[in-house]
Amino acid sequence: MKVGFIGLGNVGGKLAGSLLRNGVDLTVRDLDKSIAQPFLDGGAKWADSPREMAENVDILITCLPSPAASAAVMEAEDGALAGLCEGKIWAEMSTTDKDEVIRLGDKVKAVGAEPVDCPVSGGCHRAATGNIAIFAGCERVAFEKMLPMLTKMGRRILHTGPLGSASVLKVVTNYLATANLLSVCEALVTSKVAGMDMNTTYEAIRISSGNSFVHETESQVILNGSRDISFTMDLVCKDIGLFNDVAERGNLQLELGPLFEKIFLDGQQRYGSRELSPNIIRRLEEAIGVEVLAPGFPPEMLDDEPEEPGYEVKVKGRDC
Repeated sequence: MKVGFIGLGNVGGKLAGSLLRNGVDLTVRDLDKSIAQPFLDGGAKWADSPREMAENVDILITCLPSPAASAAVMEAEDGALAGLCEGKIWAEMSTTDKDEVIRLGDKVKAVGAEPVDCPVSGGCHRAATGNIAIFAGCERVAFEKMLPMLTKMGRRILHTGPLGSASVLKVVTNYLATANLLSVCEALVTSKVAGMDMNTTYEAIRISSGNSFVHETESQVILNGSRDISFTMDLVCKDIGLFNDVAERGNLQLELGPLFEKIFLDGQQRYGSRELSPNIIRRLEEAIGVEVLAPGFPPEMLDDEPEEPGYEVKVKGRDC
């Protein structure tokens, strides 16, 4: 089966790398062709346009920074929609808006192809090793066609329901990660001003009811000082905005979501939109005149688990 991959950024490049590493017949494309060169050197093909790629692959994957970017790739004059046809699959792996993925999905269905929204969750370090989690929203038949490729990119694959459901759950999980990051920042700075040893503080949180995935990973690069998780403040704002939109469409008045967005908008204004997201802790460090650092922590998040074959996660109380 031939796969095309458009968008070789922080996450997309790692997902495409897993496909290539696992022997998939891969064609790639990015606005910056130099980013694609390592893939081409590794045996991947190049497509001069999204349409050309769609015409020559069985599965077309997009992994792009915004809903607008995905729409441009799909709907441009030489876009992917013009090259899709019956029997092909479009898999949207970007973090996007439910309504937008359904809108584009309807156009994909109109030409006979099948749409799947399948965003990932777990961080760039797990995308690199093929151990990331992947949500997939689509018809069950399409999911079963797509599953063999999803298991080459990720470990835990969850069929979330109809098209668009994966995009909703993705922004829900990103919202929770943001909540964890902001609370971890406050916990670490509070411990620092209380005179706690930061190495001990890290372990106390890790072994306690206060632990979280974010603490086990992002707290380490915060304490190292690199704050590098390959994710930036503008992307956090995009994701929180998408989450807040989901709540608003359901007539739910949130309390925390708008506050989180306000904090990160302030962070962007202070440090720049492309500042690494864990550096939101600087707002607290600067307010009290401390630096939250500790020796022995790595400068980047690393996945120390070996790559394992992917599998479908079964949902309790659901037959399939």
